Amino acid sequence: MVGGPTPNHVKKRSRKSNAIGANENEPLLPKSQENYNGDDDFKGSSFASATFNLSTTIIGAGIMALPATLKVLGMVPGLITITFMAFLTDKSIEFMIRFSRAGGLTSYGDLMGDAFGRYGKAVLQISVIVNNVGILIVYMIIIGDVLSGTSSSKDHHYGILEGWFGVHWWTGRTVVLIFTTLAIFLPLVSFKRIDSLSFTSALSIALAVVFLVVAVGIAIFKIISGGIGMPRLFPVINDLTDFFQLFTVTPILVTAYICHYNVHNIDNEMEDPSQMHGVVRTSLAMCCSVYLLTSFFGFLLFGESTLEDVLANFDTDLGIPFGPALNDAIRFSYAAHIMLVFPVVFYPLRINLDGLIFSSSSRPLLQDNLRFTSLTLSLILLIFLGATLIPSIWDTFQFTGATATVFVGFIFPAAVTLRDRYDIATKQDKILSVMMIILAVFSNVVAIYSDAIALVNKDKGKTSRE
Repeated sequence: MVGGPTPNHVKKRSRKSNAIGANENEPLLPKSQENYNGDDDFKGSSFASATFNLSTTIIGAGIMALPATLKVLGMVPGLITITFMAFLTDKSIEFMIRFSRAGGLTSYGDLMGDAFGRYGKAVLQISVIVNNVGILIVYMIIIGDVLSGTSSSKDHHYGILEGWFGVHWWTGRTVVLIFTTLAIFLPLVSFKRIDSLSFTSALSIALAVVFLVVAVGIAIFKIISGGIGMPRLFPVINDLTDFFQLFTVTPILVTAYICHYNVHNIDNEMEDPSQMHGVVRTSLAMCCSVYLLTSFFGFLLFGESTLEDVLANFDTDLGIPFGPALNDAIRFSYAAHIMLVFPVVFYPLRINLDGLIFSSSSRPLLQDNLRFTSLTLSLILLIFLGATLIPSIWDTFQFTGATATVFVGFIFPAAVTLRDRYDIATKQDKILSVMMIILAVFSNVVAIYSDAIALVNKDKGKTSRE
């Protein structure tokens, strides 16, 4: 890495980092921004600010697909698996932070480069790009589903704008996504420091809580009124195909907790980096609680009719007072939440793409306005095209979750631990790392196989009907 003039806030962090074994002379920002001196008055982000940003990174689109995973796994195994994935995520991030501290490393790419050379760093950057582009496409798909409706299942589910104003050209999916991109996404992704998004991150968490509170209230009302039956507690397994089908939810569960690409970005800006472990565990505990409640009450409400994107279920008559208004409140609050999550996930995407393409550039990304703007507009256009061409969030989750996400979230941190350049990994760490890799590879190979079989059977069914 090429060192440059050190901003005041970075000097402050370097002094504190001595206590935890970081190199005092090592630049504390990734190469693309280490020389940026645009805000010398910034003193570092607080514990709350860092927690909001990391929690917002986690609670994104994955929450909407989790009730559908309970439809596949059953209530009991589904809730246990969601909790277990939170534990694995905590351990994988703990591995990342520990080895980064030992080597004085300040980005996920540097961590992989330190362990496996420049090719390891490049593979990590490509994986983050694929993962984050996939996630952001999902965000746009959900916004389109909520505001303009979806026909990904057999029936058309009307969006909020269609329900309020009817079907017009300006309530169509493409027009709505264009307006959302220009009016909301572009201004938010223009910030050059992730801490600048702390307020919108806090607001996004509040909107997610509004969604959850209303959904739980509806479920409790229907339970009291006797409008909900007993949910299926365990999966139905009649043959080997049904067994393999259970693993198709693995990419969804992996995607639900993915936040590793933003850990270093948030850690670099913290006023007291020794609090990072607390930030991670607080965020994971909060997000796991939200996931469990959303999955439980979402599957409880809709049972076997639960869609891949549970938000689309909230356009039916729930048989409760003010049902339509509550449905709209749930869908609108979460669509607004997704809009505010978008820039937090976009931030590391732009940094990693710049690091991959312009790795030899001597000028930091945040000082090169032309490069910054070009990358931003190109990525926005790519994500927009993906959202208009891909009809289902389940398809996107299964692709990114079965490929890039599982590498970024589990395989890479486990591989760094097994590489153990600084001889700090315990025997238990290495055993857990091997288990992570085996579980990730096996589950995702089976998931890809099951998806391929399902696709072939679907095509055969269409051919026989013709």
